[in-house]
Amino acid sequence: MKERSSDIISRDISRSILRGELAIQESLQSERDLAAHYKVGRPTIREALQRLERDGWITSRKGMPAIVNDYWKQGNLMTIVTILQHEEEIPDAFIIHMLELRVAITPAYFRDALENNRLKVISLFAPFEDVADTAELYAEFDWHIQHGVAMLSPNPIYLLILNSFKDVYIRMAEKYFNDSTHRAASRDYYDHLLKRVLDGDIQQAEQAVRDMMETSIELWKQKMNGGRKK
Repeated sequence: MKERSSDIISRDISRSILRGELAIQESLQSERDLAAHYKVGRPTIREALQRLERDGWITSRKGMPAIVNDYWKQGNLMTIVTILQHEEEIPDAFIIHMLELRVAITPAYFRDALENNRLKVISLFAPFEDVADTAELYAEFDWHIQHGVAMLSPNPIYLLILNSFKDVYIRMAEKYFNDSTHRAASRDYYDHLLKRVLDGDIQQAEQAVRDMMETSIELWKQKMNGGRKK
């Protein structure tokens, strides 16, 4: 499918912001000047600017050109997704931030799903036995579990958050699971977690999830530190 001109323009402007070519609080060109620069009509420019504002990159001003936001403070989930789409390699530090987010929310939606749909949660583990020892397949299974459990939680916000990060999550997971020790730790974790779930011990299952999320952070920090524990 051919990419829309407004999408191309909004991506180009967001890249200029990320590169520092457009500074925070700097005014963009007027709609007229942007239309001339990109050789499109003003409605196309207006559509691109509306997308940029929706995703947290700019703030429009009535009768004046839009200004560039401090996207880390004024952005939203889509701002982060766009940032990472521009990155060929996800930064190690960002993986830490994402793993910390998992510690905050994953135990909660696991608990909710187990309290409301325990048998369906158990069924999600069926493919686990056949997962080959590769980063790609571990990442795929990890997403399968996280997405499936979030879907079984009665709180739809968890699923919306995960859906926003699907492509980024899988890229991040593949990088994390490139390390064989991380795959081994994950396999032990899923074995332990499934036993707790089968026992019906929701409290212990929730704690197992929390413990593994925290272990993942320590494993990644250790990797960043050249394999040495801090």
